[in-house]
Amino acid sequence: MKILKEIKDKEFPSDESTLRHREASRAVLFDENGQIPLMFVSRHNYYKLPGGGIDEGESREQALIREIKEEVGSEIEITGEIGQIIEHRSEYNLKQISYCYIGKIISKGTPSFTGKELSMGLEVVWLSLDEAIVRVKNQKFEDYEGSFIQKRDSVLLKQAGRMSHG
Repeated sequence: MKILKEIKDKEFPSDESTLRHREASRAVLFDENGQIPLMFVSRHNYYKLPGGGIDEGESREQALIREIKEEVGSEIEITGEIGQIIEHRSEYNLKQISYCYIGKIISKGTPSFTGKELSMGLEVVWLSLDEAIVRVKNQKFEDYEGSFIQKRDSVLLKQAGRMSHG
């Protein structure tokens, strides 16, 4: 999968063995009306693409299907790869690789949020791709993690737009 961007808040040492590593799958998914789901985190007042960490033994695609079912309540069909974003978050001593896909919503249901997600005020909002790009781009973040999410998801949404308009 093509690397679209690397995001860092400072230079990291070339020896990455001291870093925590996390891999995640995310997606830009279109429903029958051309709307995409974004996750709104009301506690910190920001939007992000649905998806999450890949569990041991899961493929990237299996993790994505599971995460979308949990967070959005939807069944999906993956139709392509958008690309990957690598984040180096110095405050967390973390290197995160997000693998992002494009796809279709096959059926909608009800999310099953974890207690942590509920405490963050997580909710699903459905927006046009253009509106999602504007909301993510214009966010004002109150926390460290948010600035990474904004940069990452802005790149992924714009790339999805280029792909969907072919």
